[in-house]
Amino acid sequence: MNAQNKSPTIIPREKLDFKLGDADIPRYWWGADAFKTRFADAMSTTFPVGERFFISCVRDYRERVTDPVMQQEIKDFIRQEGQHGMVHDQFNNRLKQQGVDVDALERIYKFWLFDFFRKYGSRKHTLAFTAAAEHMTAIMVHLLFDSPEMVQESDPRVAGMYAWHAMEEMEHKAVAFDVMQKVAKVGYFTRILGFIEISFFFPLATFMVMNRMFKVDGLTRWQRTTTWFKGLWWLYGIGGLFTKPSFLGHYAAYLKPGFHPWQSGEMGSYKRWLVELERSGDPIAAGQTLRTV
Repeated sequence: MNAQNKSPTIIPREKLDFKLGDADIPRYWWGADAFKTRFADAMSTTFPVGERFFISCVRDYRERVTDPVMQQEIKDFIRQEGQHGMVHDQFNNRLKQQGVDVDALERIYKFWLFDFFRKYGSRKHTLAFTAAAEHMTAIMVHLLFDSPEMVQESDPRVAGMYAWHAMEEMEHKAVAFDVMQKVAKVGYFTRILGFIEISFFFPLATFMVMNRMFKVDGLTRWQRTTTWFKGLWWLYGIGGLFTKPSFLGHYAAYLKPGFHPWQSGEMGSYKRWLVELERSGDPIAAGQTLRTV
């Protein structure tokens, strides 16, 4: 039982088969749309290194935890994040086959997160960054999977992977935050600093990688320009993904001194996904339960 609300059980799920090696998964698997697909693909390139970074930042305080419930939550958080990194490694192999230099991108991520940030930043600071990143991920989960459009428009295998990742992110969304608040005793200023940093880093890194991907795809300068214009309107235009009240409310909530991740509750679609996964053992079929509201 979470201090704020009843939270779902964190369940590490291993050896799930999303059939990511299938040759017929289209390059633009999200509605045949270059921007939407590469937006998600760019995020995927960050996950293996990013998940290892998050694990390291939470693990810094693991030995200080005396509450057995929190100890188990940290253990399950680490197992879930480890699985996310491994599955996205599999997906990223598809990107390598398309000509995307994922290895070079991962070296860049490793430099900034491990060789720079963890080397020169305090442990409290890097944990605050992790907690803020988990909050941003939780927002994306609610935006993309509490409405049916993403799953309806996407290849079911990739949609199933992202749905699984999203549901597990939702399950453990408070772990890093609780360690930050209850164990590391991070102050409000450092917490908000991490939030400002991820708010800047996330779109910058994503857009830079997307631009490289568009060039790999062979899009002309004009095609890239029109793709960016249409895609940025999808994100930031009237009624866009990042201008919806549901996003702005979740985003601004982190600024409240008394904020806690479970104040927003779980996703309405979570139980449907969980029931189907437990019934069938098929994560692709479970993802398809999100096709309806």
